[in-house]
Amino acid sequence: MSSALKHFLQFKDLDQEEVAYLFERARQIKQMFKAYKPYHPLLDRTLVMIFEKASTRTRLSFEAGMTQMGGSAIYLNTRDSQLGRGEPVEDAAEVISRMCDIVMIRTFEQDIIERFARHSRVPVINGLTNEYHPCQILADIFTFIEHRGPIKGKTVTWIGDSNNMCNTWLQAAELLDFNVHVSTPPGYEIEPERAGLFGTAHFEEFEDPMQACKGAHLVTTDVWTSMGFEAENEARKKAFADWCVDEDMMAVADPQALFMHCLPAHRGEEVTAGVIDGPQSVVWDEAENRMHAQKALLEYLLLGRLGH
Repeated sequence: MSSALKHFLQFKDLDQEEVAYLFERARQIKQMFKAYKPYHPLLDRTLVMIFEKASTRTRLSFEAGMTQMGGSAIYLNTRDSQLGRGEPVEDAAEVISRMCDIVMIRTFEQDIIERFARHSRVPVINGLTNEYHPCQILADIFTFIEHRGPIKGKTVTWIGDSNNMCNTWLQAAELLDFNVHVSTPPGYEIEPERAGLFGTAHFEEFEDPMQACKGAHLVTTDVWTSMGFEAENEARKKAFADWCVDEDMMAVADPQALFMHCLPAHRGEEVTAGVIDGPQSVVWDEAENRMHAQKALLEYLLLGRLGH
């Protein structure tokens, strides 16, 4: 089994063809869900979800998705397990992976999930780390395709912190051949090595967020202070004041531009209420699509490519 074992720890763990397959499967699986057609390919399969960071959407989308596919999901918080009491990650992986079929982890350093995966007998999915958030970008691109068709050659504008979301957009752009315009406040710029980039052909940095938004097909942002960085909150509020996605920024983007946000959002900070609640925003579709994209991912990692 180990030779066929596949993990999804960062976006570039999949190739172009695999991602295209996942988008098509997500579309079909979502269609079945909307038509109330039971689909239980993961009967008797168990997903273990390990949370070191709090979550609403990640837990709900994985747990509901696994249940809808006939499997079951077990929630483990490191506060109530031995992992939180210093059990080595490697030991936890050895034990947990003998009792389930697939593991999703939401944690701090990427190194934790990499170490877990090296000692796991089953596929491991990154539910979020400080460095990457691949399931979210999978859902975001799926949402873009639903609304606007192929993303190849399009421009995605990232406004705000060069965080795990930004890093993952940059990886996805290299894989799927689209462009990312990034505008961050001084001192919060992209770190290409941390983002795991191969080259610079698919992104451009802008000091002025308005310039970054010009002609964009998708404008997206995130909270100014990610989990784990709360101590920097006040300093960030000052530094990011001009990086609020507002109606003026959306006005210089492509007329058909969409707005996305991985949520939770702070209206009046990283985005105005007029934008997130406005006609270009697809944040609720985006949130729902976490579940559909992840169902396709769970199915693929457990069963491989299906013939239909």
